[in-house]
Amino acid sequence: MEAALALHDNRLSDAEPLLRAHLKEDPFDAPAMRMLAELAGRIGRYKDAETLLRRALEVSPAFHAARANLAIVLYRLNRPMEAIAELDTLLEEEPDHAGHANLKAAALGRVGGFDDAIMLYETVLKTAPNQPRVWMSYGHMLKTVGRQADGIAAYRRAVAITPTLGEAWWSLANLKTLVFTDTDIAAMEAALAHDGLSDEDHFHLDFALGKALEDRGAADAAFGHYAAGNALRRKTLVYAADETSAFVDRSIATVDAPFLAARAGQGCPAPDPIFILGMPRAGSTLVEQILSSHPLVEGTSELPDIPALARRVTDYPAGIAALDAATLRRMGEDYLERAAVQRRTARPFFIDKLPNNWAHVQLILLMLPNAKIIDARRHPLGCCFSNFKQHFARGQAFSYALDDMGRYYRDYVRLMAHVDRIAPGRIHRVLYERMVSDTEAEVRSLLDACALTFDPACLAFYETRRSVRTASSEQVRQPIFQEGTRAWQPFERHLGGLRSALGAVLDHYPAATPAS
Repeated sequence: MEAALALHDNRLSDAEPLLRAHLKEDPFDAPAMRMLAELAGRIGRYKDAETLLRRALEVSPAFHAARANLAIVLYRLNRPMEAIAELDTLLEEEPDHAGHANLKAAALGRVGGFDDAIMLYETVLKTAPNQPRVWMSYGHMLKTVGRQADGIAAYRRAVAITPTLGEAWWSLANLKTLVFTDTDIAAMEAALAHDGLSDEDHFHLDFALGKALEDRGAADAAFGHYAAGNALRRKTLVYAADETSAFVDRSIATVDAPFLAARAGQGCPAPDPIFILGMPRAGSTLVEQILSSHPLVEGTSELPDIPALARRVTDYPAGIAALDAATLRRMGEDYLERAAVQRRTARPFFIDKLPNNWAHVQLILLMLPNAKIIDARRHPLGCCFSNFKQHFARGQAFSYALDDMGRYYRDYVRLMAHVDRIAPGRIHRVLYERMVSDTEAEVRSLLDACALTFDPACLAFYETRRSVRTASSEQVRQPIFQEGTRAWQPFERHLGGLRSALGAVLDHYPAATPAS
């Protein structure tokens, strides 16, 4: 009971010794194991939480609460198929449990099962229609499959039930194509002034109001909201720009041209993957949509598998040097097996567009030497400010402070320039501004780099019907427009710190010049 009260009050340092002492006396107490797992989950120790929950279920297989917790942990560990298996077991016993169905729908979305997810959400909402977060999740899935009007209706249903639900307002703003009305803006301002508003609702509302005011040309007021939202979000995150710089230093020191030459012919020879990487908000979704319009290419999403494989390497990235030929091949094959969960067609090539894979580009070259790699790049000010305006559902901790972002962009350019030197021609670079100004020439060049014949569908990419999960989902369903290349300019007077952090990279753009 003391441990339960401590957990309730979030006094984790009090709860942990109590639970450990109790389990030492009674190692088969499944509820205590579940409580310790909950504590581990709260501080991000999901593997420990998984171990404890599996032990609790060994002791008590019918312990539904532990199984539900395990499903959540597996979902957070990005193992959606395993989460779905646990949820199916729970739903056999508790078929009307809205929470289980809601989590299963979210997990189905992770593996591309969008139609099944939508059906599940609709089933839940028929029996529990006053669940604003379920309406919001339903809206996310509708947006993903291109049902924009239905998605908007779902988001508006969520804010009608709970006007202070900041994430639902941000979801409307994040469509990028919706223009808020005067009534919307007044409702968001009223929500922002609400007593007891959580930090999460607060920063979501700030990001949404920033977008609303930017659309009206009120750049200074918009920037005020963007800055407030970013500052509040940054307080919850652990990010050190020095660590990113040190990581890039080690990566450059580990892999050079002789290193690659000594490992030529190693790795998995499959040519299936096309990696689109770089900064977020740099046009990667546009490049993906263009390539996915080709009859030989399947678009998937931002797959988590390369970072997951990198985490297995001891002392990464320096530990790359210790990987032998058999290990590199096995890692490449493992990647393909993991990515296969996301495949829905028999097309020979598929896209992985996780931007952050730039940090692992050298590992990709070694374990998948025949994969195509596309670096989607955008003007530093345009790209970084677009990130500053964006609230990401998870990850991208560098993006909530302009100085962090400038340094991150600089390190990204630095590593990619190194790879250009040691493996010339292996990376094809797509500059967003050139794609906008001379689309056909850039599309043809992109297809050539991927060894694909030209197909007119790639120029009419906005007509391709497919699921798109990223923030650009609605933009890539429209023809290319010029405005995105100039959106940062009204805010230029606020970007001095970003300019300083970018340094020489800004001066040299678009040349792939290493950062000073």
